[in-house]
Amino acid sequence: MRRDTFLKSLAALAAAGALPLSARAAAAIRMLLPANPGGGWDTTGRALGKAMQDAGVASSVTYDNKGGAAGAIGLAQFVNSAKGDPNSLMVMGSVMVGGIITGKPPVNLSQATPIARLTSEYNVFVLPANSPFKSMAEVIAQLKKDPGSVKWGGGSRGSTEHIAAAMIAREVGVDPAKINYVAFRGGGEAIAAILGGNVTIGGGGYSEMAEYINTKKMVPVAVTSGQRLKGSSVPTLKEQGINVEIGNWRGVYAPPGITAQQRKALIDMVAQATKSKSWAESIEKNDWTPAWMAGDEFGAFVDAEFASMRATMVKAGMV
Repeated sequence: MRRDTFLKSLAALAAAGALPLSARAAAAIRMLLPANPGGGWDTTGRALGKAMQDAGVASSVTYDNKGGAAGAIGLAQFVNSAKGDPNSLMVMGSVMVGGIITGKPPVNLSQATPIARLTSEYNVFVLPANSPFKSMAEVIAQLKKDPGSVKWGGGSRGSTEHIAAAMIAREVGVDPAKINYVAFRGGGEAIAAILGGNVTIGGGGYSEMAEYINTKKMVPVAVTSGQRLKGSSVPTLKEQGINVEIGNWRGVYAPPGITAQQRKALIDMVAQATKSKSWAESIEKNDWTPAWMAGDEFGAFVDAEFASMRATMVKAGMV
């Protein structure tokens, strides 16, 4: 075979995603982060982008933050503008599933392409450092007395902290429809509101709050896990007589319109990234739990999450 013919064939195979990673040039990746800077999706996307570069599967990664509506605004942009692009990824997770259920946006995850679940994490509820309350028990007592006076702060409507707040209310005998939940467009905004004492109690991923907990700018009063988190003394809701357990997971999707080979190539690239030293350091730094699941298995998991979360939200009076 002539050299120019061989090189053209190699280029064609690379474009189709049919070559092994070692034989393909590293891609310039575009990462859509459907939230404002400072939150879990932003942190996850940037950590993954760095890991993809460190693993040699991405030559560069550009980031686009597009927050609002539990990720639905970013999802709409991704579906409409990145169609057919085999080098684009979007961070998503359980918050987006909840937001789609409650917000009923014109776009849905079924229009995009599932690539991989990356991590899972539990939430922590915190009080501002200058809060008049000292424990979850005191917050619950006030909630029972006057539900509207307790201002819950967290991510977008339908986020895991929103669902948890509604579940807590139901478990302690308060109508979930009466909770005063303030939704923020991203973790950074929610953290600022908590630090400023603009909400009574705030919720979010433990990794997002850890810095402020460690510096005593926030007081942790409960975690949403079944057991206490490793290395943490923060009690679970269940320990405090509130039968609520709910987790958070995050993953990545590709746009619609990519080929099966391109999808496989993206899965392989993300898998390589999660084996890098950079990703291991991010897992440890953020107290994430690895939760790898890819391709059709991940797609089926998301479908099951939709059904399960909808049932939970109906029971909690949210939809």
